[in-house]
Amino acid sequence: MDDYPLLNLFWTMMWIFLWVLWFFLLFKIITDIFRSHDMGGWGKAGWLIFVILLPYLGVLVYLIVRGRSMSHRDAEQAQQADAAFKDYIRKAAGTPDGGGGAAGGGSGGGIDELAKLAALKEQGALTEEEFRLAKQKLLA
Repeated sequence: MDDYPLLNLFWTMMWIFLWVLWFFLLFKIITDIFRSHDMGGWGKAGWLIFVILLPYLGVLVYLIVRGRSMSHRDAEQAQQADAAFKDYIRKAAGTPDGGGGAAGGGSGGGIDELAKLAALKEQGALTEEEFRLAKQKLLA
């Protein structure tokens, strides 16, 4: 370790960090080029060629010219992902309207309630008459 001083190790680590950061930024910009809906095919191709052939200049110019709209596209994508996740949770929970109960004739909600009532009756938590009254109330 005598031929490689500690300061050189720090410089090497810094250059590796900057190299990884550069590639992260380059991939982020390339994905933003393809994700952008306000550019046509020729615009995307031009930016992509510019970023690949002159990577340092291309990335810096792209950040200067389109950096603000890049953050808007990121926020829009995050909102769409959040909405899709919430929609998935609603569907998995069986509340397609986003509301609470399913007794009012939602898609399959009455069937679920009847199944719950039948399970309670089988467990002995409901008597035959309580089950019958609850079933009539649900079906009404």
